[in-house]
Amino acid sequence: MTDNDELLAERRRRSLGPAYRHFFSRPLYLTRGEGVWLFDNDGRKYLDCYNNVASVGHCHPHVVAALHRQASTLNTHTRYLHHAVVEYAEMLAATLPGDLSVCMFVCTGSEANDLAYQIARAVTGNDGAITTSGAYHGNTTLVTELSPDSGRRRPAPDYIVDVEAPYTYRGTFGAGHADYENAYADLVDAAIDTLRERGKAPAMMIIDNIFDAHGILTPGPAYHQAVYRKVRAAGGLMVADEVQSGLCRLGEHYWAFEDVDVIPDIVTMGKPLGDGHPLAAVVTTPDIAAAFANTQHYFNTFGGNPVSTAVGRAVLEVIANENILANVGATGRYLKGGLDELAARHELVGEVRGKGLFLGVELVTDRADRTPATDAARRVVEHMRESGVLIASTGAHSNVLKFRPPMVFRKEHADLVLAALDEALTETV
Repeated sequence: MTDNDELLAERRRRSLGPAYRHFFSRPLYLTRGEGVWLFDNDGRKYLDCYNNVASVGHCHPHVVAALHRQASTLNTHTRYLHHAVVEYAEMLAATLPGDLSVCMFVCTGSEANDLAYQIARAVTGNDGAITTSGAYHGNTTLVTELSPDSGRRRPAPDYIVDVEAPYTYRGTFGAGHADYENAYADLVDAAIDTLRERGKAPAMMIIDNIFDAHGILTPGPAYHQAVYRKVRAAGGLMVADEVQSGLCRLGEHYWAFEDVDVIPDIVTMGKPLGDGHPLAAVVTTPDIAAAFANTQHYFNTFGGNPVSTAVGRAVLEVIANENILANVGATGRYLKGGLDELAARHELVGEVRGKGLFLGVELVTDRADRTPATDAARRVVEHMRESGVLIASTGAHSNVLKFRPPMVFRKEHADLVLAALDEALTETV
């Protein structure tokens, strides 16, 4: 870092406090973004292979123009009638299957998951919640309890039960198990029994459609379908957390739950909706929305404001006009194929996982014993940053390299990533 960088970092430590963290050991001072590129204060550009917040690219001109137009005209809240929120809700609902058609707007994925629990509890009359161990669903007080991604620091409330995620590489049931998807799904029965022993029943199970914090896992239809049946039979609702996986990220459908042929009762959405602007949503059915309204009103000061919904509409227009879904599918397959080729040449790679533009590379010190290569993963991330490619790591051992770029990422960008990763894996050994 330059002296100015050091000074800014020290001012940040004083003004923001020590709870904030940097991605890299040498903090990166960013000043501008454009498409898949980020630029630091020295003018050096970096290929962003991590950021799903800027879903259709940093500072997309169509999105920026929509924001500017509406911010120059009016910004207020949903207690006044305005066409923007209605039109956006209709557009968003049109991307969803079944009866998922009622949109309730918030600002963050954390708020969306918090509201989903409120709805599930009000509608079912139950208060139990099932989540997967290692999950991350946000950072409100409630949602933190539903997010044991770093291990629980205190006992979970008695109305929350964790179940093991379907991690076939190092979980209880490996890929060689004759019916591993249903074996993992059967763990939900035990969670329901635990709630029953505590005098409770499930209001909901919240589930990822690609398990990011666990190490980027993509269980198939049999797992999801069995889990949905079990929770609903016990009186609970199914909440699909699409904050990470939704809005074309997996390259097959707009929403990842469609890939496994299920329709949830509630869908939560977050940061990709706004391409960097704070916009999130809960979408549910008319019947569930009506049942919730019978118990309480809902209002969010900034959720659904005209500026945010104009931005959301612009994002959907970009996705349609630029054929983003097809690009994610094609580029994702190309990138995964390249990662598979690197895995064949580098013993440090234990497994490549994921789908679309949401991919993980698990690093191990030994393929036979699958010992997590945590230090090596950290060095690879740092090496790639120095090479001008930004990635991160995830998983319980922070040994899974995460590739999740803006969805305007193309094959020529994938080639740059693969070359940088090949060099980093070689240098790290």
